[in-house]
Amino acid sequence: MDKFANVGWPEMLLMAGVGFLMVFTVLVLLIFVMKGMGWVFTRQKKAAKVATKGAAAADEHEAITNQEIAAAIITALKLYKSNLHDQESEMITIHRIARAYSPWSSKIHGLTQLPERK
Repeated sequence: MDKFANVGWPEMLLMAGVGFLMVFTVLVLLIFVMKGMGWVFTRQKKAAKVATKGAAAADEHEAITNQEIAAAIITALKLYKSNLHDQESEMITIHRIARAYSPWSSKIHGLTQLPERK
């Protein structure tokens, strides 16, 4: 403990400054690493997208046909399902009833009963 008793303010401030400088340096390096990783991953996605663009043009006609077939099936299912149920108005009506007393708003029911003393 004697070696810590001789530490003065200049040494403490120097150590605090070195600590803050080290933290901010690491944060700045981390920012550059993250930006570099983002650049690498977006570059790989762009390269893969350009490579598959030629093959996508040939499949475009087939995809449109498949989408039209899917839309027709979905429409037929929707019409079939809507005929299975009764037609409802889908309107909700809320009637307000003004009551002076309700046990839900009474605070006396929330109090704990005291035990009987014998």
